[in-house]
Amino acid sequence: MHQTTNTILMIRPVAFRMNEQTAMNNHYQKVLSDLLPAAVNARAQQEFDILAGKLRDVGVSVIVFDDIAKHNTPDSIFPNNWVSFHENGDVALYPMFAENRRPERREDILDLLEEQGFALNDIVDYTSAEDEGYFLEGTGSLVLDRVHGKAYACLSTRTEEELVIEFCEDFEMTPVIFEAFHTVNGRREPIYHTNVMMSIGSTFAVVCADSIDDKQERKNVLNNLKEDKKEIIYITEAQAAHFAGNILEVRGAHNKNYIVMSDAARNSFTEEQIKKLEKHGEILSSNLDTIEACGGGSARCMMAEVFLPKG
Repeated sequence: MHQTTNTILMIRPVAFRMNEQTAMNNHYQKVLSDLLPAAVNARAQQEFDILAGKLRDVGVSVIVFDDIAKHNTPDSIFPNNWVSFHENGDVALYPMFAENRRPERREDILDLLEEQGFALNDIVDYTSAEDEGYFLEGTGSLVLDRVHGKAYACLSTRTEEELVIEFCEDFEMTPVIFEAFHTVNGRREPIYHTNVMMSIGSTFAVVCADSIDDKQERKNVLNNLKEDKKEIIYITEAQAAHFAGNILEVRGAHNKNYIVMSDAARNSFTEEQIKKLEKHGEILSSNLDTIEACGGGSARCMMAEVFLPKG
């Protein structure tokens, strides 16, 4: 089992904007009222292209598919919420909260991956849970430690406990379930996705422990990470709001590790935290201001890791 991959799937947006259907529980989203929708999408495309280019420049294999305009899917730039790819050739498809996100799930993408030589053995499909009003949004909801077989999940409208457990049974992983909050207008509100407040690399973990209000749950999360010999880098809620938790370790040329993040995330880290991170991989950052503001997600959300074997 590997924690990192050299191959990333990314979806280039065609209708990017602030998604009104997700804004009710993603408090990181903002309206850029000074920009027309076409300008917002154009800026998002530019930010996307620059990040994809930077990844390719360091030897990451980036597979880019264009979104389909007729689907009118404003969040298609975040494919990690609808699909995950696994080393045994399994592909998981996930139930998503927003109705206008569900057309993001595209069989043609899976077909094209097969055409490119990837082995797809089994489709594990959780999407029928949408009919019951239950959701699990991929590796937004689940932060996976693939090597140690653990799935970290903070519960929210978009992360249903029963589905976390079902996923863990199907993929032979141990669930580490907790609640995480941030302060919005003076109230503690659930953090919508686990990958906003934590990230797990091969030898490190970035965690906003302050967001786990229950002391026992916090202790359990940290003990699991320590048990697996992760160097824990603690971030504050303010840093998490700048997407310091929404980062991903990938492998570039010559098996070199890169830690991918936005410029906003990088600028929010202290010098000491940067030094700690750089022990584990070279930091690769890019400006994602428009994507972060309108989408309420960042670099990690834009990358669906492809662990599939080559057929």
